[in-house]
Amino acid sequence: MVMTSPTTATAVNSVLRVPPASPAAAAAYFGASLAFHADVSDVASALAAGGDPGFVVVDSRSTASWDQGHVPGAVHLPTALILEQAAALLDPAVPVVTYCWGPGCNGATRAALALAQLGYQVKEMLGGFEYWAREGFAFETWEGGEQRAVDPLTAPVDDADCGC
Repeated sequence: MVMTSPTTATAVNSVLRVPPASPAAAAAYFGASLAFHADVSDVASALAAGGDPGFVVVDSRSTASWDQGHVPGAVHLPTALILEQAAALLDPAVPVVTYCWGPGCNGATRAALALAQLGYQVKEMLGGFEYWAREGFAFETWEGGEQRAVDPLTAPVDDADCGC
C-alpha cells in the first residue's frame, strides 16, 4: 500500500481538502453530538427494558401524522403547541427525546429548540419515525398496533444488535 503525505492527498482528494480536526477537537465535537442526539435503536432498547427509562419521548408532528403512526408511549406535542402545552404535558425534571418524520425533516430539531428554550433537557432522536418503522420497531396508528419487517439497509435483519 502506498501512503501519501497529507499535502499530496489534499491536492487530489476532496475528503482531505479540509484536514480532519485534531483528536481533541474531534472528541469534543462527537461527545457534544451524543449529548444532543439519540438513535432509534437506543431509544427502543431503553423503552423495551421496562420500567422508567428516565426520559419521555415527544412526537412533534401534526395530529394526522400522529394518527398515521407513532412510537408507543410517546407524548403527542406538535411543535406549534409546545409553548402553550409543554408545562401541562411534561415534567421539567425529566429529559425529553423529540422526533418527527425522519432525516429529511427538521421538525424534531425545532421542537428540541423550543423545549430547551423553556428549560427542558432535550435530545433529538436521529432518524425519526421513518427509521423507527424501517428498523422494525412496533408502532401505533389510529387503527391499532403495527410492525414492519426490518429494512436491511437500516438495521441487521437477523440480529438485535448492530454492533455500533
